Amino acid sequence: MTHRFPIKEIATQSGLSTATVDRVLNERSHVSPQTHRRVKDAIEELTRQESQLAAKGRRFFIDVVAEAPQRFTRQIQQATEAVLPDFKPAALRPRFTFAETMSAAETAAIVNRIHRRGSQGLCLKARNTGETREAVRRLKNKGIPVVTLFTDIPDTQQLAYVGLNNERAGRTAAYLMLKLLKDDDRTILTTLSQHSFQGEEDRFRAFRSELLRVRPELELIDASGGGGLSPATALEVRDKLQGITDIAGVYSMGGGNLAILRTLEASGIDPGVFIAHDLDEDNLDLLRAEKLSLVLYHDLRADMRLAVRHLLAFHGVGEPPRWSESDIHVVTPLNVPRDP
Repeated sequence: MTHRFPIKEIATQSGLSTATVDRVLNERSHVSPQTHRRVKDAIEELTRQESQLAAKGRRFFIDVVAEAPQRFTRQIQQATEAVLPDFKPAALRPRFTFAETMSAAETAAIVNRIHRRGSQGLCLKARNTGETREAVRRLKNKGIPVVTLFTDIPDTQQLAYVGLNNERAGRTAAYLMLKLLKDDDRTILTTLSQHSFQGEEDRFRAFRSELLRVRPELELIDASGGGGLSPATALEVRDKLQGITDIAGVYSMGGGNLAILRTLEASGIDPGVFIAHDLDEDNLDLLRAEKLSLVLYHDLRADMRLAVRHLLAFHGVGEPPRWSESDIHVVTPLNVPRDP
């Protein structure tokens, strides 16, 4: 494994001991594939962050942990690294831990590892579970601030929440859906990655409440639980389509939209309205192909800039943002941004 960084820097970036990093680099035995992966990822992160390594200002290690499909975690990483120069002379060193699925125990174990090794702050996108809440509280008690990203984890005394007002996003989706539906439309499909993501659950409840307030005759079919991953999402949708011959509209809060569309197509269903979230690669392609009616989008770079500002202000560097709520942008096939 080639590199040009001191072992100590790799160890700090990966959260491993220098002895473990040395065993990996020298290809010694008794090293797990997961440890190899962490060292490789750390070297790649250091390569991208070389300007931060050379910075002379105060150094801050910030952990970014997220459970999400790779298409979204790639965007989180790119957005985080893009805003690092904005905070010079401070030298920001983000450390990323991503997985497409994490159990409550796995999430808590990652947060507890950060508790043991230390950090200047954690940006966390995770499910709202008792184990995660307890782990976040322990970080706070140790003086490590936590900013929840995109989906909140209430009752943990976290420093801030950064992202969409998800209730407002759900109501916005309902408003737009109602404008686009025909008078004789009757059935709407909704999908979340997991109901235990507080943000998606808030979107769902607000969407359902507003939609049925105006059109109480509408039937909502919920096909949630696929984690935003294509195979699992397709299975959830296929299961809920049993006996259904028509879907007028789809509100997808958790992704996997290509799989949703293919599953509907296989059942001979062509929804007239499809509202989704986020401008990942799949959604950009689907917008350009006019397979999605519109996407609700928030600027991830702006979000990560706000999250970092909160963490630095906690450590006495600058002022905290007065406002941490993302603007809701509505993107259609006719106004797809060049550089989302």
